[in-house]
This record gives sequence, C-alpha cells and structure tokens, in this order.
Amino acid sequence: MTGAERTPEGAIVANVGLRGVSPRGVAQPPAERETRRKRQRRRRGGGERRPGVLLKEFWNVPNLLTFGRILIIPLFIVLAYQANPMASLLAGALFAVAAITDVVDGWLARRMGLVTVIGKFLDPLADKLIVLAAMVMLVRLGRFPAWVAILLLSREFVVTGLRQIAASEGMVIAAGQEGKWKTALQLVGIVALLVHYRHEVDLWVWHGPVSFNAVGQVLTYLSVLFSLWSAGVYFRGFLQMLARRGDGSGSAEA
Repeated sequence: MTGAERTPEGAIVANVGLRGVSPRGVAQPPAERETRRKRQRRRRGGGERRPGVLLKEFWNVPNLLTFGRILIIPLFIVLAYQANPMASLLAGALFAVAAITDVVDGWLARRMGLVTVIGKFLDPLADKLIVLAAMVMLVRLGRFPAWVAILLLSREFVVTGLRQIAASEGMVIAAGQEGKWKTALQLVGIVALLVHYRHEVDLWVWHGPVSFNAVGQVLTYLSVLFSLWSAGVYFRGFLQMLARRGDGSGSAEA
C-alpha cells in the first residue's frame, strides 16, 4: 500500500506527510519530537554561534586597538626596565597612549555598533594586564610601595568577582562616580611615577621644573582612598540588591 505501512499489530498507519510519526509509522511523544527538532537545528547551525563568528568579530577597529594594548606590553616593560630619564619618559608616554586608546576603543565600539563578545573579554583583560605590568615594574624600581600595589590589585580582583557573581544572579552593579575618580587618579599617578624624573614643564599656568615622582606619589595615595571608597560602595550595592531580592521572594512565598 502506497504511503502506508502495516504494523506488527496489523494496523495500517500512514507514514507520509504526518507530523509526530516516525519513519516506522509509530507516533512519537512530544518530548522526543522536540529533541529531534533541536538536534536538526544544531546540525544546521541554528541557535549557535559558529566558530568563525568570533574571528570575524576580532577584525574590527575597536578590538584591534584593544589587542594592540596587549601587544605593546613587552615594549613597555623594556622601556620601564631601563629606568633612565629618556626611557622612563617613553614608558610613561606609552602607558598614557594605552589609557587613551582604552577610552577610544570603547567609544568607537558603542558608536559603530561593534560591541562584541570577544571585545567584552579583551577590553578588561588588556586594562588589567598593562596596569599589572606597570605596578610590578614600579615596585621593582622602588617607585611604588609593594603594599599599595597589593591593595589596589586585590581590590580590582575582588570587585570584578563581585560583579560577576551579581551578573550570574541577574543583578547589575553600575560603576559610581567614585570608581571613575579612582581610575583617573590611578592612571595619571602611574604615568607620573613612570616618568619619575624632574622635567621642565611649560604650561599656561605654570613654568618650571616638576618632580613627577612627587606628583605620582600624591595621586597614587589619593587613588587608594577612592579605591577603598568605591569598593565599599560596590559591596553596599550588592548587599542592598540581595536584601531587596530576599524581601521580594519572602513576600511571594507568603
């Protein structure tokens, strides 16, 4: 019989053009049909990012700028290691360029609609790597107290972990103004400590020699205060979100 098949029990079941019927003419449960559909979508690549997508996302201007910040780290270390006035000045300039490109690539990604998965991973990674390299070199050169480096780096790891825990629970902790001040003071302080030596500065409001090491020390200690302040704000925000969630769940269960 065309388009049908006789089952062992003798019943005739049409097996052409019927939904929910296996090729053998046996009706499939809904769960099994859904499993088959998911398997077919996976074979066609539906619902999943293909491996080539990440490679295509990499080749855009914001991500290339971010990757460039990682590539300049060895050159930055070599310049900072030499510790003479010219090399120190170049190391400070290179770090300043890296800090500026951090702002530029984020602005370009948002402006051009190029916010990508690989960019979200590379951007904070590049920031932490070059700051870590700078702090290690400054401690080695005696321009940066080791306890300050440990405190600042520990704060970064703790806050990053806290934000990841919050994100996994569907909570977003926005960066406050104190965190932005901490970042600005820390980056400018590191640049000044890298330059280190006394140089003539000719500005509209000031002309004369400036001890960049002294300027860097002041800015660094200020960044420590803002760092602790912003970390406390993050913890307070996290605890407040947990408290609100607990109140909501308690009232829902009641």
